[in-house]
Amino acid sequence: MNSMSLTTLDRGKTTVDAAAIEVLSAQLRGTLLQQGDPAYNEARTIWNATVDRRPGLIVCCVGASDVIRAVNFARENRLLVSVRGGGHNIAGSAVCDGGLMIDLSPMKSVRVDPAARRAWVGPGATLADVDRETQAFGLAVPTGINSTTGISGLTLGGGFGWITRKFGLTIDNLVSADVVTADGKLLRACETENPDLFWALRGGGGNFGIVTAFEFQLHQMGPQVLSGLVVHPFADAEKVLEEYRKALETAPDELTCWVVMRQAPPLPFLPAEWHGKDVLVLAMCYCGDLQAGEKATKKLRAIGSPIADVVGPNPFTGWQQAFDPLLTPGARNYWKSHDFTELSDRAAEIVTEAIRELPGPECEIFIGHVGGAAGCVAQNATAFPQRSSHFVMNVHARWREPAMDRACIGWARGLYEAAKPYAAGTAYVNFMPEDEVDRVEAAYGGNYQRLLEIKQRYDPLNMFRMNQNLRPKQSQRAA
Repeated sequence: MNSMSLTTLDRGKTTVDAAAIEVLSAQLRGTLLQQGDPAYNEARTIWNATVDRRPGLIVCCVGASDVIRAVNFARENRLLVSVRGGGHNIAGSAVCDGGLMIDLSPMKSVRVDPAARRAWVGPGATLADVDRETQAFGLAVPTGINSTTGISGLTLGGGFGWITRKFGLTIDNLVSADVVTADGKLLRACETENPDLFWALRGGGGNFGIVTAFEFQLHQMGPQVLSGLVVHPFADAEKVLEEYRKALETAPDELTCWVVMRQAPPLPFLPAEWHGKDVLVLAMCYCGDLQAGEKATKKLRAIGSPIADVVGPNPFTGWQQAFDPLLTPGARNYWKSHDFTELSDRAAEIVTEAIRELPGPECEIFIGHVGGAAGCVAQNATAFPQRSSHFVMNVHARWREPAMDRACIGWARGLYEAAKPYAAGTAYVNFMPEDEVDRVEAAYGGNYQRLLEIKQRYDPLNMFRMNQNLRPKQSQRAA
């Protein structure tokens, strides 16, 4: 009888009988893919092109029952498991080699109750899916800044973006979640049911199970916001950053302004002579009254002598997609990041020095502006502990050719090390590449031990390990 070999939980090998695979396939509402199937390569391809792994099986789920059957099959056959939502995670944890990949991307439903201001979202939905449906009713949930990102990974890691300062992190707006745990049970996690699991899901990543549905509270906002870019010559970077920090001292929570430093792409509103030259961009969004936004952004827009100022009223759905062209799939990517409680003079100098040594035209540095409502939540209220960080720096190395791997990764690591003495010491798990396993404890700070206890309770054998992993004690002993 035919059989196939798949990687197991303990990195050994196991043989799975072909008949068992046929039984699994017959039980699914979705599709089971194996190597050689026409849709296999597309299903295993994710956003970060440095990741090239080949699962033994891919279960493309269309409902919670498919997820339960896939989890049970993996547990019974001791298979390594990876879980794909949007496939946008920098570490590439959506795809495993040889094991079972549970693909949630077909589960894209978004249902809005305008009266209750609630949205029920499938784990395969992207931020664009969520935005389009919620904004149709003039409602929003705070998410990230790249619309092709999956809602699952973003939420489970924390989630912040343009309207976080006003409405909190994505997890601060999570009301409940349906979760398939390692034993194949479907649980509801909220403040009154399985509250320990609910606490852990809000920032603890995919360590505790597979979320098959999210329930979010929504906020009245949009459909237009005051948003756009102010582009400065990089020669003025130090002065612009100094004035930027001053302007933010009195910024209302409705206003968020991020810094982007890179070589200028060929944007239509930039003079051609600036294309390919180093620039500093102030990207801002005011999510309240448009007239009030004009006043609130005045200080930021008065800084220096910009090359271009294209701040104005825009549909929020459009602004959420503004950076998509710079973050398309298919490129090789490597990130390093730091949290900062303040952006000190020396930290700003280190960042600007790094831009003068860019290893490629797509490499860039983002400095995210957070705080506001996100900082009004206690550190131990959710698994996500970085409530005092005012800025998040993401060093984004991005390139096309494998021959550039060493230069681009080295550049990101060098900047990370140079800025480390001025950083808060915590980290945003969604920005951590796969080689940062040593940062996991620091990322969770005082919440780490509680997370380990919850991991031990819900996933003692560490089935859900393809992530920034919290290893349960039983798994540590086995290793």
